[in-house]
Amino acid sequence: MTELIFIAKTKQLIDSLKSVCANYGLGNDGNEFKIITQVFLYKFMNDKFAYEAKKLENSKLGDAPNFQEALETLDEEEYNFLLAFIDANTPQLYPHQTITYLHNKQNSNDFAKLFDDTLREISINNSEIYSVKSASGAKDKMFDELSNFISDASQRDAFCKALISKLFEFSFEGMFEEKYDFFATIFEYLIKDYNTDSGGKYAEYYTPHAVARIMASIMVNDKPKGVKVYDPSAGSGTLLMNIAHAIGEDNCSIYSEDISQKSSNMLRLNLVLNNLSHSIPHIIKGNTILEPYYREEKFDYIVSNPPFKLDFSDFSVALDTDINKTRFFAGIPNIPKAKKESMAIYLLFIQHIMYSLSARGKGAIVVPTGFITAQSGIERKIREAMIERKLLRGVVSMPSNIFASTGTNVSVLFLDNRADAEHIVLVDASKLGDTIKEGKNQRTVLTPSEEQRIIDAMNKKVADDDFSVVVSAEEVKKKNYSFSAGQYFEVKIDYVDITTEEFKEKMDGFEERLNGLFAEGKVLEYEIQKQLKGLIYE
Repeated sequence: MTELIFIAKTKQLIDSLKSVCANYGLGNDGNEFKIITQVFLYKFMNDKFAYEAKKLENSKLGDAPNFQEALETLDEEEYNFLLAFIDANTPQLYPHQTITYLHNKQNSNDFAKLFDDTLREISINNSEIYSVKSASGAKDKMFDELSNFISDASQRDAFCKALISKLFEFSFEGMFEEKYDFFATIFEYLIKDYNTDSGGKYAEYYTPHAVARIMASIMVNDKPKGVKVYDPSAGSGTLLMNIAHAIGEDNCSIYSEDISQKSSNMLRLNLVLNNLSHSIPHIIKGNTILEPYYREEKFDYIVSNPPFKLDFSDFSVALDTDINKTRFFAGIPNIPKAKKESMAIYLLFIQHIMYSLSARGKGAIVVPTGFITAQSGIERKIREAMIERKLLRGVVSMPSNIFASTGTNVSVLFLDNRADAEHIVLVDASKLGDTIKEGKNQRTVLTPSEEQRIIDAMNKKVADDDFSVVVSAEEVKKKNYSFSAGQYFEVKIDYVDITTEEFKEKMDGFEERLNGLFAEGKVLEYEIQKQLKGLIYE
């Protein structure tokens, strides 16, 4: 019940921030996303700092009736002690940077400048922990000068005061005592109006939680420690969050790359909300295919829902270099004369992932289902390599419309450098799920029991009629390297005993129907010939 209350109150905060934006002419404005997510991040950092500061032993802050006043009374030595001993992944704030301080200064002149200056200072002071890097190593700023999004300068003070007032009314501190799982719901609500294809070149921000849960549950069936988890096309981080929770936040470090600044900012916020701030320095905004930041790194777990199609003709030629020969072993898709936007960039991501796996590495990749049966080209070469390298653990073919944003049927490849080549599990889950309507789109939703059925088939290597099959690498070779479960299902013929009289009756029925069809055909033949004879040239 506590969790539901927290979620409801947090959603109210998000709605109230959106209401402030609407009141000042920024509703559905292109900058609303930046304002909402950045202000929300500031609120979270503020409350996280207060929570961790109050926990410190020998601190005056824990039992202080007024936290802000107690914070301001600390001398320089005491404050340095506080910052030195607070958790390393906690944002470091000074008394004049808290929301309470700004709330108390709302009658000051030029409040908008004070607001912007405060956020800029926080960004600079916490850049080592909270900044996202580009491939060149340059760090972004966490906060824009938000007041400048108001074109009428006379309204900027009032706008910033309204934001601070909404933030002051609510506290996250009680949530930090709880488990972080419910923050996935909050994050989803926070970005739901901005999670579209308009924000970036790769623009695949969201993977359904059912798919993410299934991938994590199949990949993590032991208790790993000190592992590195990577997503080369991370989007907002749904896949990364699910696998991090399955492994344990303290047992893994998250690494990611994505070309979109918007998705990198989403991912940073997602990491903060999910107690994974220590991995923010590993977020890279860059072109994974052209200039991989982690080219020489090897990872223990790799998850990816890469863009399937994208025009990468502007840098395709640059990929054909000696340094990429091993990485793109199966080749680089040709540049078509037309429809360049249909170039299959996902094939490069698959090869990049195979290249990036550690000796004990596991991978899970969402691909278009057509990949698993294509009989030529790069697709075929990749599948052959997976079998020859004993890398394929299994494949799950998902129901159609499992992604609301695309009608493409998808499958999930599961790779494991320690896979059992004699027991590859192929699952056909295409008939599972219920169809629901979401706006203009239809989406297929799996029940918890259906999710578990898929997970059990993979993890327990279960063969189930018309659902899953367990095959060897040799059997896959004999089937032209097809990864489709349906091609391995046993064809069953039902035999029914009938009497001689019943057989004669059936045959007579067939003969009667055939005679009827033949007669019908003769009539049609006569009519067609008659019509042809009636045609004249004019």
